[in-house]
Amino acid sequence: MTDLSLYSVQAILILDGSGNRVYANYYRPPHQPEEQLSVLSQSVKKQKEFEKQLFAKTHKHDSEILIFEDHLVLYKEYLDVTLYLIGSIEENEMVLQLAFTAFKDSLDLILNSGIDKKNIQEHYDTVLLAIDETIDHGVILETDPAAIASRVTKPPVNEPQISLDLDKGLLGAWGFAKSRLQEKLQQGI
Repeated sequence: MTDLSLYSVQAILILDGSGNRVYANYYRPPHQPEEQLSVLSQSVKKQKEFEKQLFAKTHKHDSEILIFEDHLVLYKEYLDVTLYLIGSIEENEMVLQLAFTAFKDSLDLILNSGIDKKNIQEHYDTVLLAIDETIDHGVILETDPAAIASRVTKPPVNEPQISLDLDKGLLGAWGFAKSRLQEKLQQGI
């Protein structure tokens, strides 16, 4: 069997303290053949069953990585949410760990008051942008949390606008030029 992973992720989940979805995105990497599709990419009902079982397995455990139903799962439990990154069992766990760390740390940078359910919900758009900057269609794009956070929180660039005072017109421009010329001549004398 040829490994076609290209450092891909099968899912990113954020579950609340009861195991319910706050966010879930299951990926079908574009480079993965149809016969290798995961059970996770089938139906929402199966995905939710998987999430409940996964939460039951990981809730209140100190470990941050485990093998669950032929998937490599990296997770971090916070006060009332748990972040998950799920990859293929054949995937390079170091690369998955880099992506997961980038995702967690970028959220730490973006969400100033900490990672919790309320804060994630209040800044949901920014959290989604951070996920999109980290992973696209299951392919890991970025592993630098500072780069992810800067792309997500970068303020819009305000370009200086040239305002024309149309009331003054040509005579106003002539008067301005005349006064500047007089100032220059007086300085030279």
